[in-house]
Amino acid sequence: MGTDGTVMGRGEPAIETRALRKTFGPIHAVDGVDLSLTAGRIYGLIGPNGSGKTTLIRLLVGLARATSGEARVLGTVMPSRPLLERIGYMPQADGIYPELSVWENIRFFAGLYGGTDGARAREVLRLVELDDRRSTPALELSGGMRRHLSLACSLVHDPAVLFLDEPTVGIDPALRVQFWAHFRRLAALGRTLLVASHVMDEADRCDELLFIRDGTIFARGTADELRARTGTDRLETAFLQFAGLDDNGAPLAGSGPAGPAAGAS
Repeated sequence: MGTDGTVMGRGEPAIETRALRKTFGPIHAVDGVDLSLTAGRIYGLIGPNGSGKTTLIRLLVGLARATSGEARVLGTVMPSRPLLERIGYMPQADGIYPELSVWENIRFFAGLYGGTDGARAREVLRLVELDDRRSTPALELSGGMRRHLSLACSLVHDPAVLFLDEPTVGIDPALRVQFWAHFRRLAALGRTLLVASHVMDEADRCDELLFIRDGTIFARGTADELRARTGTDRLETAFLQFAGLDDNGAPLAGSGPAGPAAGAS
């Protein structure tokens, strides 16, 4: 969807970065990332804790400014306040207000994003199975239930691009399946999802994977393509091989992370 509200074509990039960098003193949290992600797909940003996933998402959402390079979402250079109503963001830490009830949180975030009707708010409430907790203050919810509410708040305005940082941490397996079924429906409607995770068993649910380590995306492709290119049936092994690591995570002699030739462009 462009900045004028029109729907973007499937071949146009919904997310772009050019030589994107973010440094914190000597730390290169995001180190020269170049991406072009088309609309209507689920992308898995896969890497260990501390690999740069959250920083990259914060740059794309506009919550952090790049040290150098450029990030664009729906054709707009980020950060951009007007574009926020077209973006959904579910952070690792639950971005909800503990004193407000479940329903008040959802309605509050709907208002922040420009407002939405009550039917949409009730729909996301049902999706995350909080119908019977709508009057409960968020502070009285369990950790897993707070994740449910955080997802509902990120979905309530029906965003064109959705950034999810470890969205299924702390939720039960049955609800995880429901979440992913909904993510798939969103992609079928032309929405673009970037899902950060360090859990490999969720990677197969994505249309395409982006392996990230030390702030660099060093391999890209479908799960099957990445396994085939490394001659393994395990994504964990594929990740380690592309990263130039052995099965214990130690550097292989004379090896290093694969560069653009590994499909990271």
